[in-house]
Amino acid sequence: MKTYKTRRSGGRMLGYLMATLMVVSGLVLVGYSFLIGDPFASAAVFGHKAPGNSSMTLTVPEMARVDHVPVYTGAAGDKDALHDGTLHIKGTGFPWQTGANVYIAGHRMGFPGTKSYLVFWDLNKLKDGDKVILTDAKGTKYTYSVFKSSIVNPDAYYVTKPVPGKSVVTLQTCTLPDYSQRLIVQAELTNVS
Repeated sequence: MKTYKTRRSGGRMLGYLMATLMVVSGLVLVGYSFLIGDPFASAAVFGHKAPGNSSMTLTVPEMARVDHVPVYTGAAGDKDALHDGTLHIKGTGFPWQTGANVYIAGHRMGFPGTKSYLVFWDLNKLKDGDKVILTDAKGTKYTYSVFKSSIVNPDAYYVTKPVPGKSVVTLQTCTLPDYSQRLIVQAELTNVS
């Protein structure tokens, strides 16, 4: 018996192939969103409600110059963000993500007349238990408690990675007097209001 291919069976096969391609493409897109640290992808899957945009402000009551300082998201070394406030390193977590390391860099000296001026000048004075507060675009406050300070080399990228079992914010500035290393202060999330 001879079997003949018809247009109908070819069309059906093409339909199955297209449906499979669409599903695989969707899975690749979701996977890529997680890979690049898209906060909205994580929020959608893990049930945390992300604000409408990723803008934030930073307040550290124990630091005189850190009161609602703008936090801009950008690539490491983004000079424009560092000029006007502090820099949330793109690809690190956001406060509304469970288990995130929200990594924020700021100038020790900064630029007079801007929010970056001396913003992290006294970061070295923070001690265990001091508060760090991030406020998102919707006004939700994420309060963290300092638990660790350290000095690392500029190429110590491990400090940008999540801390197992914790949701943290990491603050970074240069060391004095020669700015050759990085002062790192980490605080753990204790309250969301």
